[in-house]
Amino acid sequence: MIPADRRRELPDEPGVYLFRNASGRVIYVGKAKSIRKRVASHFSNPSTRAGSDLLGMIDHIEALVVHTEAEALLAEQNFIKQYKPRFNIRLRDDKSYPYIAISLDEDFPRVYFTRERHRRDRAYFGPYSNAKRVRSTLEVLGKVFMFRSCDGPEPGRRSGSPCLDYYIKRCEAPCVGYVSREEYRRGIDGVIDFLSGRYKEIERALKRAMKQASDEQRFEDAARERNRLRAVHSLLERQRVANDSVGTLDAIAVAVGDDADANAQVFQIRDGVLSDRQSFYLDNEAGGSIADVAEAFILQYYSSTMMIPPLLIVQRELEDTTVLAEALTARRDATVEIRAAERGDKRRILELAERNALLALDQEKLRSERRRQQRVEALDGLQQALGLDTVPLRIECFDISTLMGTNTVASMVVFEGAAPKKSDYRRFKVWVGSERDPSDRAPDDFAAMEEVLGRRFARWERQRDVSPHDKEYDSSFAALPNLVVIDGGKGQLSAGLRALQGFRDRGVVVVSLAKRIEELFIPGRAAPLALAHDTPELQLLQRVRDEAHRFAITHHRQRRDQAMTTSILDELPGVGPARKRALLTHFGSPDAILAASREELEAVPGLSGKLAGRLYRELHKTGV
Repeated sequence: MIPADRRRELPDEPGVYLFRNASGRVIYVGKAKSIRKRVASHFSNPSTRAGSDLLGMIDHIEALVVHTEAEALLAEQNFIKQYKPRFNIRLRDDKSYPYIAISLDEDFPRVYFTRERHRRDRAYFGPYSNAKRVRSTLEVLGKVFMFRSCDGPEPGRRSGSPCLDYYIKRCEAPCVGYVSREEYRRGIDGVIDFLSGRYKEIERALKRAMKQASDEQRFEDAARERNRLRAVHSLLERQRVANDSVGTLDAIAVAVGDDADANAQVFQIRDGVLSDRQSFYLDNEAGGSIADVAEAFILQYYSSTMMIPPLLIVQRELEDTTVLAEALTARRDATVEIRAAERGDKRRILELAERNALLALDQEKLRSERRRQQRVEALDGLQQALGLDTVPLRIECFDISTLMGTNTVASMVVFEGAAPKKSDYRRFKVWVGSERDPSDRAPDDFAAMEEVLGRRFARWERQRDVSPHDKEYDSSFAALPNLVVIDGGKGQLSAGLRALQGFRDRGVVVVSLAKRIEELFIPGRAAPLALAHDTPELQLLQRVRDEAHRFAITHHRQRRDQAMTTSILDELPGVGPARKRALLTHFGSPDAILAASREELEAVPGLSGKLAGRLYRELHKTGV
């Protein structure tokens, strides 16, 4: 624990403090009006068990002084995003939330589903918590605003004729000039208005377009605008939850569980219409209160979303919102008000959000308990089927991936408690039949499996003499499995038994699972064991085997692709990645480059005559 005299050296000013453990990892980030007083409160009053655990892990403290509490709040969130501390409240998988993106950098912008949010000159709306709902929204927007669905910066296809979308009134065919850039951009502006919640503006624009078309006796266009208006009305009326007087706001409610879980609900109200409802799960290992979780969530959510409304309705537990409102006001560049709802429609909407947060937390608990029970049943069934002395808590599975004996690799995946433990996954480059062992290039799965399993046992033996605090220590190889599963049949099992005799002497059971009819081969048993396909124990073994296969084949493809992109061009002087790309783009293949004359090389954009001459001499010097 940090001595009191060192804590008293901390600044008595607003800022951010970071708790680090003995290995230097940030385990908690906090903000304070006075860093010294706030840190002292942690040590004088650890209010929860998690708080006590945190204090026992602190090795040293860093402090960053800022000018105001609002700056401290924003700095805290930046550090949380950067370090992902264990004891801070964090959105789960915050990088995977879907967005709707608009490619404003293109002449005819696309509107598309994405999970990335970093490209300049693109407008992003989100984050959304439900990918299915995002795709449904895009479907409605496509019908109303008729933006193009084709990929790429330029609209259209090589045939030069409109696609089916044009004929079913889903696109106005900018690819063949049936709509001007200005007219198309007006539709994109409508999409932006819709996603921003400016529904009244959209209704007025559609009514104007319908009236103008009618006045000009363009009755087909007027009917089309009428249908668009009806589609918008239908969508909005189904989602209307309050009067127009409610205006635009977000209602945010949080529910906190007993087991380090929390849920936040965001009800987005735009012109009295529920434009979307978002549900987010949060990690709350420190056991923060509703106020703590709500403040952390609001900062994290609005650091990602593109639009901050002028009003946030929150629960009464979030009492002092002055600093939070100041931070959001700075980000929005306009006033943001945060307050509790006392009565009327706003109060009713917040209560609805609260009920949904509690319901989501209960459902998550039920799903978690159901998954836990299924894992217990699978492990118990596997223990009985294999006649094991103990429950196979740690299962390791090995698979070989190769193509004609080249780029042979192997995978080791680990399941603990019947769930993947990805931090313990390992990959192997197999040397049998490789450039290190050129005596035999023919594919030999048995020899490859024996080599890999032998290396696995050897790594375990070496780890026994290594301290857990040593850099050479590898927790995955240091662990002793209860069950080893080999992807393959009787031959692979025989190879595995030879390599893992040391494991077997220590009680580790080794089996193999063949893909064709899911036969389980067990040492000392002549006939394979056939488990019923609907049993949880076989389904667990299949998940383990399929995960090992996926992990192995992914590694194999990476190595194969790397080998295929290595060519003689990599050894040429003056040819870096950009020029290599330019040469391949111009000629289409490495063979065409090798066959090119000096004049053809000089015609490559960005290649000077002097460099082209040098390349020509180098290529022909190789004798290829």
